[in-house]
Amino acid sequence: MFRAAVRPHSQKPHSPPPTGGGGRFRIAGADVSASIAVFLIALPLSLGIALATGAPLQAGLVAAAVGGLVAGRLGGAPLQVSGPAAGLTLVTAELIQRYGWRTTCAITVLAGLAQLALSALRVARTALVVSPAIVHGMVAGIGVTIALAQLHVVLGGTPQSSAVHNFLGLPAQLADLHVAAVSVSAVTVVVLLAWPRLPGRAGRVLRKVPAALTAVAAATVLAIAAGIGVPRVDLPSWSSHALPGLPEGPVLGIALGVLTITLVTSVQSLLSAVAVDKLVAARKDTTVHVPRSNLDRELAGQGAANIVSGALGGLPVAGVAVRSVANVSAGAVSRHSTMLHGLWVVLAALVLVPVLDLIPLPALAALVMVIGIQMVSITHIRSVTRHREVLVYAVTVSGVVLIGILQGVALGIVVAGAVAMHRLTRTRITKETNGDVEHIKVRGQLTFLAVPRLSRALHQVPPGASAVVELDGSFMDHAAYETLQDWQMSHVARGGQVEMTGRTGVRIAEPGAGAHACCRPWTPWRNHHCGEHPVAEPKRRMKGHQLASGLSSFQRNTAPLVREELARLAREGQRPSQLFLTCADSRLVTSMITASGPGDLFTVRNVGNLVPLPGAESGDDSVAAAIEYAVDVLRVQSITVCGHSDCGAMQTLLSSNPDAPETPLRRWLRHGMPSLERMRSAHRTWARLSGGPTCDGAGRLPADAAEQLCLTNVVQQLEHLKAHEAVARRLAEGTLELHGMYFHVGEAQAYLLADTDSRVADGRTGGESAVFDWVAPSAQPVPSRSRYPSSPAPLTSPTSPPSSALLPTTPSAPSSSPTSGPSPTPGPSGPSAPSGPSGPSVPSAPSGPSSTAADAPSPAPVSPAPAAARRSPKEGAPA
Repeated sequence: MFRAAVRPHSQKPHSPPPTGGGGRFRIAGADVSASIAVFLIALPLSLGIALATGAPLQAGLVAAAVGGLVAGRLGGAPLQVSGPAAGLTLVTAELIQRYGWRTTCAITVLAGLAQLALSALRVARTALVVSPAIVHGMVAGIGVTIALAQLHVVLGGTPQSSAVHNFLGLPAQLADLHVAAVSVSAVTVVVLLAWPRLPGRAGRVLRKVPAALTAVAAATVLAIAAGIGVPRVDLPSWSSHALPGLPEGPVLGIALGVLTITLVTSVQSLLSAVAVDKLVAARKDTTVHVPRSNLDRELAGQGAANIVSGALGGLPVAGVAVRSVANVSAGAVSRHSTMLHGLWVVLAALVLVPVLDLIPLPALAALVMVIGIQMVSITHIRSVTRHREVLVYAVTVSGVVLIGILQGVALGIVVAGAVAMHRLTRTRITKETNGDVEHIKVRGQLTFLAVPRLSRALHQVPPGASAVVELDGSFMDHAAYETLQDWQMSHVARGGQVEMTGRTGVRIAEPGAGAHACCRPWTPWRNHHCGEHPVAEPKRRMKGHQLASGLSSFQRNTAPLVREELARLAREGQRPSQLFLTCADSRLVTSMITASGPGDLFTVRNVGNLVPLPGAESGDDSVAAAIEYAVDVLRVQSITVCGHSDCGAMQTLLSSNPDAPETPLRRWLRHGMPSLERMRSAHRTWARLSGGPTCDGAGRLPADAAEQLCLTNVVQQLEHLKAHEAVARRLAEGTLELHGMYFHVGEAQAYLLADTDSRVADGRTGGESAVFDWVAPSAQPVPSRSRYPSSPAPLTSPTSPPSSALLPTTPSAPSSSPTSGPSPTPGPSGPSAPSGPSGPSVPSAPSGPSSTAADAPSPAPVSPAPAAARRSPKEGAPA
């Protein structure tokens, strides 16, 4: 008997893995450890960013706590960590300098409301439309501005109002160095850069402590131990913390500030969420399910966090890539790690104030300066260079540094659009003559702007000449398409030849080749040719017109696409993964139902998908020879026997007349008699189809006797396979698998025999009734029965007997092997079903007093195909 691995009833097919029982608010240990790691990174960074913006230092802690608790709880990216971001430093510093801190908090609240409105409009994904070169340029420009400003603090001075003034003031600042500030800053930078590169086993242990925390701690210890007089952190009492006030200033300026905060925080958060998704997907541990980011919900969470942060006197909040990467790398599995990090920040702001007051301000400035320098990523520069976007990147960086963020981004968008238009209109068309062939090469996109030059080059081709048009581009508009088509038709009409190719020389189908609406993806498998009417031309069809037309279509359209693959197979020889033995029925297209291609299947087809026993073929050893060649020479990994619905061979067996004269067909079908006898046997096995379009969760019995025989025949032929010496040897070695498959033509549904264990060997289970489960790997919607009226609807469910005459149902002692061909025997309830034109009656599931849990297994729910059956055709899966 074959039994598939069945999911627990309590778990849905696509539900996340169970988290275990217990309390409702259980927190994984991985989330606790990850939250501590993120907290140790966020604490010094939050203070440093607040210092760089000129805001109260407590504002950085407020933003970090709100980002963890509010955005972590409401956002759509579970593992993203939000808080004050270095990318917002420039914007916030400018707003504070222009409008003051209380108005800046009000602008943050308004930006949060704008983010909530954008989330309600579901426009989050439009932020991803911006060219990566513009985003990278914006980040790099902000990084350059931050680094220039903080460099003055590192050197012991005070930053100026703009990047240009900071750059121009560097010579004077270098001439007036403050040794104390420089020494503390130097220690911070050295530790920050060297800590991740500590070698050896001790280094691996030490690197678990965040580099930012270690660098600030080292600078603090140095300043205290050496008594260096430098400015330090001074956290005022929370009772004097400044809260927002009504916006004061020009409406247009405040609106521009709201727009800037909204744009920068939204784009940075959404891009960071996408990056976190990629990091989570790259994890090796697949047992933990982390849902993908919901960008609209993430935008709403960021908006709520900005509203709360601004209302509590905090900095603007955004998703931060550095902290998010640390969270994922530390093994976080849910949003609890982000929320816990916010809780630790709250506790630190309330309890660790005396410790935080010891931190030197030059150490925080050095930390932020290094982060600003790292925002100018060499990897991003290489990426934009490879994609020829250097101009867009450079203009964006320059605009952000020299003018401002919004202005720089706007300049980048304008330049990106201009570059795209230039590429779209830059088309190079050349004409060359090689012997008797005219070559017209088109480099770039073909738009209406290039049509005059294209037309000029095409009409330079002499009438009647052979021409090759080489197209090297990914776009062609309607005007260029019609120009090519009209010229081709005209040139061919005057005796010329035209071939369209790509840059690699692969032939392209002629314009208009797909104009016939009758063409479908399965056209090569149908008795059909586009534009022809076989009924009106019977004489031409009898003369092989269809064959010649089909060959011509293959050579013209399909051969150029498969020539390279077939050439490889010709060089390397065939290496199929499986032997596929199926019926000769014309409706079975093996490549279609198995999604396989050239070289995948070694296919053997005969009437009834029969496998004669060794020595029983009476001089016709074709099937045995194919089996031996596939198993011993080609070394296939699996053999699949595939039956199908409405099989004419099985119907002929059911209606066979013993007195009919011998014919080649009758002599061949005698190899199917063991299948018929197996179905009629009192010790027969039951077949049940599960998961298809006409089945419920418990499955169904075969629709009629013909379908029962088709299913039984597959099981019987699998037993016949084991009698072949080559197959038996490979099975004993464990290097060969056997699979059973049933294809319902009307439903377009494939069913797999649930397993291939020892139950196939004899079809018995110690005298108990056996149920062979046939499982549909991918269930489909219920099709209309009018499409295949010859297939009757299922009679009953497996739990109730059908309404037709029943075969014996009481289990008894095992019979002899079905392969030996026992004759039908009467059961306890009466004789076996007679054969004849109507065939035997439909077998029923065991019922009555003798049907107990011990001898009649209950129907199994729909189960997936076995692991071996879910592999691709090249790995040996039949479907």
